[in-house]
Amino acid sequence: MASGRILVRMEHIFKYFPGVRALDDVRFTLCAGEVHALLGENGAGKSTLIKVLTGVEKKDGGSVFFEGKEINPQSTYEAQAIGISTVYQEINLCPNLSVAENIYIGREILKNGFINWKEINKKAALLLRDFNLNIDVTKSLDSYSVAVQQMVAIARAVDISAKVLILDEPTSSLSRVEVKELFKILRMLKEKNIGIVFVTHFLDQVYEISDTITVLRNGSYIGTYPVRDLPKPELITKMVGREYYNFHVSPPELRNAEDNKEQVFRLQDASSEFIHNISLDMYRGDILGFSGLLGSGRSEILRMIFGSEPALSGSCEIKGNEVVINNEKAAIMNGIALCPEDRNAEGVIGELTIRENIILALQTKRGVLKAVSRAEAGRLADMYIQKLAIKTPSANQLVKNLSGGNKQKVVLARWLATDPFLFMLDEPTRGIDIRTKAEIQKIVIELAAGGMATVFVSSELDEMLNCCNRMIVLRDKKQTAELTGKGISEAAVMKYLAGEKNE
Repeated sequence: MASGRILVRMEHIFKYFPGVRALDDVRFTLCAGEVHALLGENGAGKSTLIKVLTGVEKKDGGSVFFEGKEINPQSTYEAQAIGISTVYQEINLCPNLSVAENIYIGREILKNGFINWKEINKKAALLLRDFNLNIDVTKSLDSYSVAVQQMVAIARAVDISAKVLILDEPTSSLSRVEVKELFKILRMLKEKNIGIVFVTHFLDQVYEISDTITVLRNGSYIGTYPVRDLPKPELITKMVGREYYNFHVSPPELRNAEDNKEQVFRLQDASSEFIHNISLDMYRGDILGFSGLLGSGRSEILRMIFGSEPALSGSCEIKGNEVVINNEKAAIMNGIALCPEDRNAEGVIGELTIRENIILALQTKRGVLKAVSRAEAGRLADMYIQKLAIKTPSANQLVKNLSGGNKQKVVLARWLATDPFLFMLDEPTRGIDIRTKAEIQKIVIELAAGGMATVFVSSELDEMLNCCNRMIVLRDKKQTAELTGKGISEAAVMKYLAGEKNE
């Protein structure tokens, strides 16, 4: 329970970017022993506020206080020295270094002028035991799961500062079991009077772990509320400025259209290094979902179809003709598109503009001898900015300056510009606010209504049930069931995930 002692107080914070008022008179207060959820749509100002607090961005107005003293950190290093650490959605550690090296990098323990690796490994192991992690700290970080890496990042952050911990979308890549383990750790940190800022788009998790909620919208402060006093529908209304029911997407009409379907893609007994004997058919206007737990093989199937991890056996047909797709270029040339799971690492190129990002795949499809002209690139960018409602001052905006939801829309625009017949989307709404999530679901359904075959992968089962007219259930990298029409339900999916046989 929060002690009431104020750790952080931010008052009248303003921040401007070219053409954008990112923060407009925002305030925020964090107490010791509190989990304080900072919520809002993509572009609401959450990340900017955190960057101001941690010295990544310089505020243009207002004051920041830490334990009653005004502070003005100029870097994350200064913020950490004060007692404020951040763990981001994209884990910013060094995967090639050992776990112990990652925890103590920049804080090495010396003995007689040399790094004392024995002591570092010992202290790292003891620290991680407090986080219920009994692992070999001498092994490289990338030899462990994302969940373990996340815990290592949190342990490092707490060990550095031990007063304020900021978690930016910490659960976006975790399974339900892993989320429960993380929440056990957060409750333990609360007992130690650490103040925790929790940024997430998973509202159920907000109500499970948080004490207080602050809502931002369009860079402005909307309010701060005890969790118990703010029902979820009212929270969503405050976040988006409209009633909750306006953001439900209607299920596709395709669900009842089982006859007279035109087959456009077939995969027969395909296996890769990671996937075993997958067969599937895709039809014009399909929205096919892959449902399964993390590690079930959902992403691996998409990467196999796209040629990133080529099939070692089996056959592939496009519109009745057998083809071989052994690399991404072959997939693009054959009309297949893939919106990848990690939009920052594999999707957008942050240092390029929206216009430049949008034409990348189209230029690959045309080849070096048929360049996309600047005029055509401009027309395409303007068309998709309008069509997909990308929030930006212009097509010349650098993609790194966009919110997560708008970055995802840029990735969608890039692939739509290639006019694919098969569009595969891997976690297209991860880390995206409820409004943008509904917009992307609507785009997928409209593409299917226009005849495009779509594969849709999401960790949120409700979203899959809302969008898909067919669903393949995966378990241990194998196909266990295919559900269609009225046979698609949460109960049916859970039955096959539990290992029951298809009938």
